[in-house]
Amino acid sequence: FSFAHSLYSHHNCTSLVATCFDTAATLAEKYPQSTTYIRDLEDAAARGDDDDDDDEDVVDIKIVYGVDATKLGKGGSAAAGGKIVKKGGFDRVVFNFPHVGGVTKDVNRQVRYNQELLVNFFKASIPLLAPAGTIIVTIFEGEPYSLWNIRDLARHVGLQVGRSFKFQWDAYPGYRHARTLGNIDGGGGWKGEDRDARTYIFERKDAEATHTQQTKKRKSESSESDGDD
Repeated sequence: FSFAHSLYSHHNCTSLVATCFDTAATLAEKYPQSTTYIRDLEDAAARGDDDDDDDEDVVDIKIVYGVDATKLGKGGSAAAGGKIVKKGGFDRVVFNFPHVGGVTKDVNRQVRYNQELLVNFFKASIPLLAPAGTIIVTIFEGEPYSLWNIRDLARHVGLQVGRSFKFQWDAYPGYRHARTLGNIDGGGGWKGEDRDARTYIFERKDAEATHTQQTKKRKSESSESDGDD
């Protein structure tokens, strides 16, 4: 939850739903440092504001455990985010460094499993988006991640890359990459923060056409209104 904590603390993101796949107990065991981030976010949500005098900045932060990113919004179950993850209301759905974990040492199978994860995540996320909403995914550069062909995966489910850029770790103070298997004694030989990564912003293929149609409609309505006596 360090990314959500950074968004709130340094980017004034006061309305967000932060989720994880693990249960609360498993999360605390695998990532003891997460409890600090969660406590800060929950305290902010309990206060209901961001400690300044701007009444518009009401804090609406929710923490949800046991969420399967491939089942978001489906049936209201806990694994789908429950009633909190609703369809049609998110400006952004973010998945940082998706990975199925060490399911197999076979590279081809590992690639396929991660491709399936992304495809199902995309499919589950699309119904959650607001009209102009986007899906944001960040993955490491180089193999085996480049073998996932994330652009093609997105295109096959009706998405397109609006833009992509090198992920700027220092833009999110306090954010720490976490391994799927949890903390490793001694750091595990590498840190995500030391590796190059790329962020992809995906939008629905019909989003541009819809936006154009809406713009034309507004102009038409405006012209008709200006012509009325």
